[in-house]
Amino acid sequence: MPLGGILFIAVFVILFGCLMLFLASKAGKRVYDPVKFEAYECGIPAQEKKDTKISVKFYLTAILFIIFDIEIIFMYPWATTFRDFIQSGQGLFVLTSMFIFLLVFIYGLFWEVKSKALEWD
Repeated sequence: MPLGGILFIAVFVILFGCLMLFLASKAGKRVYDPVKFEAYECGIPAQEKKDTKISVKFYLTAILFIIFDIEIIFMYPWATTFRDFIQSGQGLFVLTSMFIFLLVFIYGLFWEVKSKALEWD
């Protein structure tokens, strides 16, 4: 019977969503205003430049942040369940695997500093 409940809720959500979209399209005004489609930045009219180049340093910084952020996030579940691994007798194995993970993490951090990846000069 749980499948019937899921199907009922799915159909209800789809029908309710379609009904709301239909009512919004009938009740709303359709006024085309070209000003609404312009980019707004501090009241200054948009100046479009075709030759704008974004530095690769921005992308590199973002990618490095994501990589190191994900590595830090992987450490949290390990820290919260480490006591359970000790009780089950696998504590040394899990500690060793986290030590190897941290070595790779620290090596990457030193490589990033050594290669001057975050210097903007």
